[in-house]
Amino acid sequence: MIIKAVAMFLVGMVVLGIFGKLRFPGQQRLADAKCKNCGRYRIGKGPCPCEKGHP
Repeated sequence: MIIKAVAMFLVGMVVLGIFGKLRFPGQQRLADAKCKNCGRYRIGKGPCPCEKGHP
C-alpha cells in the first residue's frame, strides 16, 4: 500500500514537471518588462531608474 502511494506521488510530480515546462501565454510580455541593462522589472511605461542616472 505504501509503495502504491509513493508511486502515485512520483507520477504526480512527473506530470506537474511536464506541465511546468510548457510555455504559457504572457511569458514573453513578462520578459519584455525587464530592463535590458540591469535586469530589474520596469513598472509602468517610463524608463528604468538605471537609465535615468539615479542611484
